[in-house]
Amino acid sequence: MGRSDEIVEELREYDSEREWFEFKENWFKADELGEYISALSNSATIAGKKFAYFVWGINDKSHEIVGTSFNCNQDVNNEPLKHYLARQFSPDINFTFEELLIEGKRIVLLTIPAAKSVPTSYARERYIRIGSSKENLRKYPEKEAFLFEVLRHGFPTIENTPSDYQELTFEKLLIYYGAKGLKLNQDTFKKNLSFYTEDGEYNILAQLLSDNSHIPIRVAIFSGTTKADNMYSVREFGNQCLLYSLDEVLRYGDVLNIIQADERERVVERKEVPLFENDAFREAVINAFVHNKWVSGNEPMITVFSDRIEILSRGSLAPEQTMEGFFAGESVPVNKKLSEIFLQLHISEKTGRGVPKITQKYGKEAYEFRENSIVVTIPFNWINVMGDKVGDKKSNKVGDKNKESFLNHTQTCILAEIRNNPNITKPRLAEILKLGKTTIDKGIAVLKKYGYIERVGSNKSGYWKVLK
Repeated sequence: MGRSDEIVEELREYDSEREWFEFKENWFKADELGEYISALSNSATIAGKKFAYFVWGINDKSHEIVGTSFNCNQDVNNEPLKHYLARQFSPDINFTFEELLIEGKRIVLLTIPAAKSVPTSYARERYIRIGSSKENLRKYPEKEAFLFEVLRHGFPTIENTPSDYQELTFEKLLIYYGAKGLKLNQDTFKKNLSFYTEDGEYNILAQLLSDNSHIPIRVAIFSGTTKADNMYSVREFGNQCLLYSLDEVLRYGDVLNIIQADERERVVERKEVPLFENDAFREAVINAFVHNKWVSGNEPMITVFSDRIEILSRGSLAPEQTMEGFFAGESVPVNKKLSEIFLQLHISEKTGRGVPKITQKYGKEAYEFRENSIVVTIPFNWINVMGDKVGDKKSNKVGDKNKESFLNHTQTCILAEIRNNPNITKPRLAEILKLGKTTIDKGIAVLKKYGYIERVGSNKSGYWKVLK
């Protein structure tokens, strides 16, 4: 598989289109394509991407490869398409068309460089993507201002973005380093830890590690499986040095992780079973802290339900990170200097084992990639539910009583549609639920794994058998 094939497969992994790539089947309108190129180029810059993409031959709902008859070598008004488009861009933009063959079907990939010094315009107009829509940039002054800011000063990071708070102290940070056997030089540590912007102001990194980060970190506990259920409690761990907040959240995880006495098939000693995998929880929380999009002003969210913990970090993958590399443990930090500090303090390690640890235990479906956040779900392993009979082999297999509650909202919706129509296809599920092919595939894999459904017959002529 070549690099271009890998790009297409990478884009298909996303649950839905992003503002920096677009899927079409056979669609073509020359001038509107030029507007799309302008919009995608500008949106790639806002997203911190080097390139944007327009792909023909992919269904935009299911992300299924369907092939295309689009001809990128056709003429428009007796002029080659590429020349027709290129002469109307300002500044010049080196976009390229490439024809591919994937799964035996013809695909056309248009690669578009992100805007660099000024926004990319087509026919003297600048465009941008809002969700999956193409819009005139002038209609969105805040987006326009942000785009110009990125073009002038680079993509915003916690190092180059000034803090709203400039009266900061760092006594707790010095103590924390000391407790780890490391000594910070009072005169130079702020510079060495990159606490200043180019203009000499404290940046967001300094704010996060100061005695008062002004960031609330909360753990909310609900009595049921959704936020519509009663809230049991909210624990506050924020508004202090971020390192202390992290330590307190991790310790609170130990409190939440009930050790259950497993009396099933007991011979001599009973077995103690934790409610959830502590290593997975720890890795998920640390990753949420170190990779959170702190420049947005929003903190990670940790929510405890009766059947699971959800750990949400703001933002998306680092611009240079691929989905394949993410799951392989090839870590690309969103906040590079914060990641270095975590490594220095041995809070995290550079082996990239965090994500593989989680997926080894709970599968890739533990991760949900939303447009502006990443959510990790750690399911609970209740072994003794009210009404169970200890030692009852039929009713006490690990997780049997909790399978239904393990299903997330997406998986529950897929199961409901299959119950309504056992002949339903994956593309139809994607269309009804407005989800990507990968999300449907993952959801069905979970339902099959936990014994809710099985496939009878072939993919084309078979049907889904609902087992419970």
